[in-house]
Amino acid sequence: MSDETNKTVTAGYKRDWRIGWIVFAGLMVLTLIEFAVANLSNPSAVLLIIIGLIKAALIVYFFMHVYRLWREEKHG
Repeated sequence: MSDETNKTVTAGYKRDWRIGWIVFAGLMVLTLIEFAVANLSNPSAVLLIIIGLIKAALIVYFFMHVYRLWREEKHG
């Protein structure tokens, strides 16, 4: 691997890790909001479902790599 290719690959890994941590933090915040809503005296089931769907979408899209399904493959 050339030095330029190695730098590009390393930058890609760093970007992927950063995105992963940002999504993880977002999931933590959504979970805390979900917990707070669920502990209200009259919790909204609709709001809990919406939060759950957002969390599921983040997990499927980022951690299960669904976005790769619509990406054209590079053969090298």
